[in-house]
Amino acid sequence: MRQKSERHQGAADRIVKDIRRKTRRRYSSEEKIRIVLAGLRGGDSIAELCRQEGISQGIY
Repeated sequence: MRQKSERHQGAADRIVKDIRRKTRRRYSSEEKIRIVLAGLRGGDSIAELCRQEGISQGIY
C-alpha cells in the first residue's frame, strides 16, 4: 500500500514541476535592462519595483 501512495505522490510532484516550468516567466534582455535601469534611477524603492514587476528582491 505504501508503494502505491509514494508512486502517486511522485506523479503529482512531476505534474506540479511541469506546471511551474511552463508558467515561469522568461525575461528578454531588454526587459532585464529596463528593470535594472528603473532600479538605478531610484524613482521607487527596489521593493516596490520588484512588486510591480512580479519578481522577488533576490532575483533583482
